[in-house]
Amino acid sequence: MDKSIIIAGFGGQGILSLGQMIAYGAIHSNKEVSWLPSYGPEMRGGTSNCSVVISEKPIASPVISSPDCLIAMNKPSMTKFLYSVKKGGLVLVNQSIINDEVARDDVDVIYVDTSNIAEEAGNLKTANIVMLGVLVGKTNIFTKESIENVIGEVFATKPKVIPCNITAFNMGYEIGVKNR
Repeated sequence: MDKSIIIAGFGGQGILSLGQMIAYGAIHSNKEVSWLPSYGPEMRGGTSNCSVVISEKPIASPVISSPDCLIAMNKPSMTKFLYSVKKGGLVLVNQSIINDEVARDDVDVIYVDTSNIAEEAGNLKTANIVMLGVLVGKTNIFTKESIENVIGEVFATKPKVIPCNITAFNMGYEIGVKNR
């Protein structure tokens, strides 16, 4: 199982953190993984993306030209990366910010109202974790429990935010499962 994922959006949306959590999920699952961040100098509000490659065997390069999956958290990111996604790939669209329909019929698309779901989970900052849940629920790339453990470890120094992040993940996970 090889999986290549590009996560892209504005700085401040938790793009790099989402990529790291996916990478940690791969580590917990005894997979090979690479995580390659890219962001503009202005950070918050500027463009931000990262590439994650997961494999059963050593990874030759962290650079992705044709990802299996795109998580687009804003319109410029969708515009930039949409046509690089492999035919038959998966595109997760942050419908809270992106109003456009995906203009491809050769990819699987899931529109996710991340802001409303994150708010319902108890913290608007968990929109990225909602997308993590959708990805895991749809692709079954990791077990639900392994990512819940990752969330607990990542937020170990901020235990008060763990419950809302777990809730956001589970809400996204259910959306992913429904779209299998």
